[in-house]
Amino acid sequence: KFIGYKVKFIQNITDVGHMSEDFIEDKILAQAKKESKDPYEIAKIYEARFHSDLKLLNINPANNYPKASECIDLMHDLISKLITKGHAYVGSDNCVYFSAQSFEGYGAISGNRLDSLKPGHKFEYTEEGAKRFHADWALWKVAENRTEMIWNSPWGKGFPGWHIECSAMSLHYLNNFVDLHLGGIDLRFPHHENERAQSNCAINNEAVSLWVHGEHLLFEGRKMAKSAGNVVLVSDLIDRNLDPLCLRLCFLENRYRSQMDLSWDSLKAAHQTIQRWRDKILIWQNSKEIDLTEVKKIVNEIITDLIDDLDTPRALQKLRKIEKSQELSDGTKFEVFKEVDVLFGLDLLNSFSSKAEIPSHLNELLSKRAKARSLGDFVESDRLRDLLAENNILVKDGKDGQSWDWLI
Repeated sequence: KFIGYKVKFIQNITDVGHMSEDFIEDKILAQAKKESKDPYEIAKIYEARFHSDLKLLNINPANNYPKASECIDLMHDLISKLITKGHAYVGSDNCVYFSAQSFEGYGAISGNRLDSLKPGHKFEYTEEGAKRFHADWALWKVAENRTEMIWNSPWGKGFPGWHIECSAMSLHYLNNFVDLHLGGIDLRFPHHENERAQSNCAINNEAVSLWVHGEHLLFEGRKMAKSAGNVVLVSDLIDRNLDPLCLRLCFLENRYRSQMDLSWDSLKAAHQTIQRWRDKILIWQNSKEIDLTEVKKIVNEIITDLIDDLDTPRALQKLRKIEKSQELSDGTKFEVFKEVDVLFGLDLLNSFSSKAEIPSHLNELLSKRAKARSLGDFVESDRLRDLLAENNILVKDGKDGQSWDWLI
C-alpha cells in the first residue's frame, strides 16, 4: 500500500465450524458450554476483544470481516457447484464430502501427496465406510444430536465443515482470485491444502497466487497454552505498564518465517527502544537541517528490504544505525523515522501512557529538558526534571539519552 498498490484485505471470522483437534466438537460451542453462554454471544465477546487488540497493536483494519455464520448461503452454493462438477458427493452418513482424488494438484502447498497419506492421519472423525476415500473431508455435516448453530440445507439440517467457509468467503469477497493468502504454519496442512483444492476445483483455475505462512510463536521457550499457564494477552502488557506496541516491535524484529521465542525481557527491551526513539524524536524534530536526498535514499533502501520477503529485521538494523549516526543531521533522522513509522506503525511521534495521554505542555518540557542536558546546562535540566516529577513523570538518563515513565 505504501508503494502505491490498491489493497483489498479480507479477514474472515470463524464463528462456526472451527473444530477441535479431534474434529468432534466445535470450539465455539465448547466454550459456550463452559461459560454457560449462548454461542453467538461467545463469538461476539471474543471478536470484540480481537478488534480491540488490533487497535492497540496499530494493525490496520481489513476492508471486511465476514463471519462464517452469515455466509452459509455462499457455502451452500459452492458445495452444490462442487457436486455438479464431480468434486463432491453425499456419503452414506448423509454428510457431503470433497473427493480428494478428483483434484490432481493436491499437496502443492505442504508436500503431502494423497498416495502417501495413510488412514488415521489428521482428518476429521468419520463413521467407517461413510467416505469413498479416507482422505476425503466433510463440506457439510448433518446435525445429528446437535441443536445449536445448525442450518437447513439441500442435504438436510447441519453445519459447515472445517474448510469450506474459507473458500466460499475468499472467492466471493475477492472475486475469485487472491494475491496473498495469509495464515499460521499450523494451517498449511490440512486446512490450506484442502481450501486450495476446493477453490481451484470451483473456478477451474488457481485461486491463490501466494500462500504465506507465519511460524509458531513461543513464550519463554514453550508453546503458549492454558495448561502451561503461559498465555500472555495484550491486556497483560498494559497491566505491566508496557506499551502494547512493544509487541509489534518484537514481531518486526523477527522474520515471519522463523519461529519466535518471546519473553518478558524482550518485551521490556522493545518498550524501552520505542520510548528512547520517541524521546530522541522530540529533540530531532527541532532541527531545521534536513537532507531530503539522503532521506529519500534511506527510505528507499528500507522499502527494498521489505519488498525482499518482508525483511523487517534488516530494515530495523538500518534505523538503529541511523539513530547512532554522527554524519546525519537531527532533522534528517527525524524525517527518516517519521516516514518509516508510517510503515512500522510504532507511533514514534506520540508518547505512550498506560494511564492517560501525556499533555502537550509536558511533552514540551521533556523536549526542553533533553535539549538542556545535551547542551550541558545541568542546572536547567535538573530544574525541569523536578518540575516533571511534580507532574507525575519520572525522567531517567542513560547511555542512549533521556527516557521517561509515569510515577506509580
